Amino acid sequence: MSVALVVDDSMLIRHTICRFLEERGFTVESAIHGLEALSIVERIRPDIIITDMQMPKMTGPELITALKGSPATADIPIVVVASRQCGSDNLEKRANFHIYKDIDIDEQLTKALKAIFGKVAKRKAAAK
Repeated sequence: MSVALVVDDSMLIRHTICRFLEERGFTVESAIHGLEALSIVERIRPDIIITDMQMPKMTGPELITALKGSPATADIPIVVVASRQCGSDNLEKRANFHIYKDIDIDEQLTKALKAIFGKVAKRKAAAK
């Protein structure tokens, strides 16, 4: 079973992304900022990290720097979740994929998972 870590200070975005991933079979951990995420990464090894860029205590770029600086976590795929106002000029180049909060998140996450894992993450059928 794949494990995902979702890092975002917005409860709504965190919930939306966690639900999306859980519906596709991921075990999901979540954090409100980068420092909390690093603490979680010490306990578990996620298969993917989805992070916001602007958060208190430790920003997305600071989290990515910490992750990429450690041989144990440097190869974990990272998806950045940003608002359009951040502008594409400032895209985090070390991330594997970028999605935007103000556009259909489900559709973008589906594309990101396909790009990273090479297959479409299908939604689990609802129990009948």
